[in-house]
This record gives sequence, C-alpha cells and structure tokens, in this order.
Amino acid sequence: MAKPIMFPGYHPGKNYCEIFARGKSTNAPNALADRLSKYKVRTLNQRNAAAERELHNLGITFTVYSDAGAIDRILPFDPVPRQITQKDWKIIDSGCRQRVAALNAFLTDVYGSQKILKDGVIPRELVLGNKHFRKEMMGVKLVHNTYTHISGVDLIRDESGEFLVLEDNCRSPSGVSYVIENRHLMMRSFPDLMEGMKIMPVSDYGKRLRGMLMECAPPRIQNPHIALLTPGVFNSAYFEHVFLAREMGVQLVEGRDLIVDDQDRVFMKTITGLERIHMVYRRIDDDFLDPEVFNKDSMLGVPGLMRALKAGKVSIANAVGAGVADDKAVYAYMPRIIDYYLGEDAILNNVETYICREEDDLAYVLEHLEELVVKPVGESGGYGIVVGPKATKAELAAIRRALKKNPENYIAQPMVNLSVSPTLTGQGLKPRHVDLRPFVLTGKESWVLPGGLTRVAMREGSIIVNSSQGGGSKDTWVMK
Repeated sequence: MAKPIMFPGYHPGKNYCEIFARGKSTNAPNALADRLSKYKVRTLNQRNAAAERELHNLGITFTVYSDAGAIDRILPFDPVPRQITQKDWKIIDSGCRQRVAALNAFLTDVYGSQKILKDGVIPRELVLGNKHFRKEMMGVKLVHNTYTHISGVDLIRDESGEFLVLEDNCRSPSGVSYVIENRHLMMRSFPDLMEGMKIMPVSDYGKRLRGMLMECAPPRIQNPHIALLTPGVFNSAYFEHVFLAREMGVQLVEGRDLIVDDQDRVFMKTITGLERIHMVYRRIDDDFLDPEVFNKDSMLGVPGLMRALKAGKVSIANAVGAGVADDKAVYAYMPRIIDYYLGEDAILNNVETYICREEDDLAYVLEHLEELVVKPVGESGGYGIVVGPKATKAELAAIRRALKKNPENYIAQPMVNLSVSPTLTGQGLKPRHVDLRPFVLTGKESWVLPGGLTRVAMREGSIIVNSSQGGGSKDTWVMK
C-alpha cells in the first residue's frame, strides 16, 4: 500500500486500513483523512490529554484485577475515530441480527426439546457438559423466547476487508458505556472534526435498552419496574452499571436491596416500603445470582430469584444459562446453527476454527502450533491466549503440554492480520490493530447500536485489543 501523503510516516503494510481502504471495499471514507491532515500532532496530543483528564474526572474507569499496581484505570482513548460506510454497516447490521436470532433459537432449543442435539448437528456433550449449561433452566418459558437480550458480537476485518466474527458475548457484554461516552468526548473535544459529518447517533441506546427490557417483562403488566443488579462498587464494570441505570432511569441495586416473598414476587427495599420489580437486568454471573440454587455462599445474589423466574413473576436479562452460546467451542458450530434454525447461510463468516477436542483438529494444531492462535474456551478478556507466531519457545512448550492434557479446553485459529486504523502515538499517527463490538438488543425484534465499540491495540504489533491487556478505544462513526 502506498504511503498516504497527508499522514507522513504512516505505513499500514499489508494490513487493511480503515481509512485508506484496500481489498473488497472501494468506497474509502477519505473526508475524515482530509480533515485529520490539517491537524498538527501537537494539537491532537493536547486535546487528547484533555479528553483523558475528563475521563478521570468523570470516574469512567475499569478495574484490572490481575494488576496489583492499578485498582482503577481509564480505558485509553484515541481521538482518531473509525469510520464505517453505510454499505459496510448494512452487512454488519444484518449479519449481527441474523447471528443473535440463531443464538436465541439455539438456547430455546437446548433448554427445551434439544432437537439440535438429537439430530447430531452439534455434539451433545459439548452443550450438556458445558460449565455454563444450567439444568435448572430446562423447560422454563421466556418472554419472546429471548435468552440473550443484550449481545456483543466481536468482529475483526481481514486483509481483504471482509468482516469476520471472532466470538459471541451472550452473558453480560460490557463496553457500551464507552461507545456513548467516546461520542460525547469527541463532540466536546473535536467539534471541528465532526462539523458537517453525517454520523448515525448513539445517544438513544438507554431509551432503546429500557424499551426492550419492558417488552421482555412478564406479560400483562402495564408499567413494568426495572432494576439493574450490580455486584457492587468493586466490580470492574461498576461505572457502566451506574451509567446504564442513569441512562435508563431505573434503580441500581445490589443483592441485599432485593427480596423474594413467599408468593415468589420480587421486591426492592425503599425508605417508603417495598416496591415490586418485574425485570432484573443482572450484571452478576450465574454462579452468584441465587444462593438457593447456585453458590450457597454467595453474598451478591438474591435468594429465591430463580423461584420467581420459574413462577413467571420476574424476567431476568440476560437469561440464566445463556453462556452456553458464547462458548468458544460452540462458536465453531455457528454456521451450522444458523443454517439449522434459519435455513440461511451466515452473512458474517467465522474465523476458521480448529476444535481441539476433535482428534484430527488436535493433531493439526499440535503440528502447526507456531502458526496458530490458541484460546481457552472458558476465558474472556484476552486471558490465556497464546499467539503462536509471537510466542516464545517456553510458551509454546507450555501450551503444547496443556493441549495434550486437556484438549477439550481449547480451540485454535489461524493468525489473522487484523485491520488497522490511524492511532495517535508518541511518534504521531501510526497504524494499530482494531476490532469492533456491535451491541444487539433483542425483545420482540432486534436492533443494533450503530457503530459499537472499536477497541484498539495501543502497543505496536499487538493484536490483543482487550482493555485488560492494555487496549484502548475509539469513537466509531457509521456514516448516513
């Protein structure tokens, strides 16, 4: 790729560039590049420093539990936005809605008649032996058959410009608060960059989320009351819990604030008495949600919440047991799952995936370990990933032993050169790898937040974009 004139020293190499597009897409959004070329790097740095100070002052932070030296951090913010053309967005939008529809059909089936298992489309043990499978949900009827009300579909873009699904997030995907706050930061810090740009808005997410949760409350309730259940102030995403409760205009509660009575109704304690709750948007893992059913020592959950759910007195988003669908091994079967339930080809393809529990795939992975990315199926946040081409001999030897000992715990994928986007660094604008997490809301119908969270690997050469691994974020502009 030729060096763009307006970005001295910017060399995307063979990577697909989100501004200077190459590959399948030809409608490069260069209006942004033209405007950026008029900024001095010093100006970008000054404005970005002010934006990051604002993040600190607003308390927009997350917690890195593995880092003993840092309790709360801001998510590093990059002021160079990522643009998505309307043509590309139509593919993303339809592909994400298709995928989530298939995921909800799959979850409804595996907690119901289990037809897909009987038909041998997906291995029975992969589902029933999954640590996120909850037998307590068998036969439970959910409003609109919705298990994953809020979904995050992680996308990457390969060298040709094709969007590929990297993984599904069906339990409690986080990061949407950054989507909205990043837009606010850009509006305050770079109004001249945005002026006249026709960008789809993201500010109505809270209203949309509230509307969807009300749709999914138990039927025949005229004005359902919603509570957002948080583990508390020490949770890594606590800022987001506060943010979303405020955006929706609903109560933020901890487990101790709710009770379930002898008629299986859920109430919130208030200074004026008990207030009925019909929908619980929980940000607590299944294991800690109800000590009567799961971890009896949990101090975070609500005793009796599962009783209330089974009695039809409350709805829970996302549903208990939804984590089966975002397992990395189940992910490998998603093209078959989409075809099975919808009779359609996947609009968004998977990254090619080797399932190490299968003998032939394991043999291939062990033989080509230096070329592949190996991932534990039960981890998230970038933990446990071994990038073969960048790994040391010791790391390769360790993952080889782990694969031989517990092959069912791993999948492997070829190394994909993620697309890059111009990113502000100490040396000016440089290419850094990015991914994209669109957020999908599902009730009677589904809706995709225009844009989603663009995460960026701030370190040169890194392909790990997760915040827990040092990644940052950008504002994402979907053009009208």
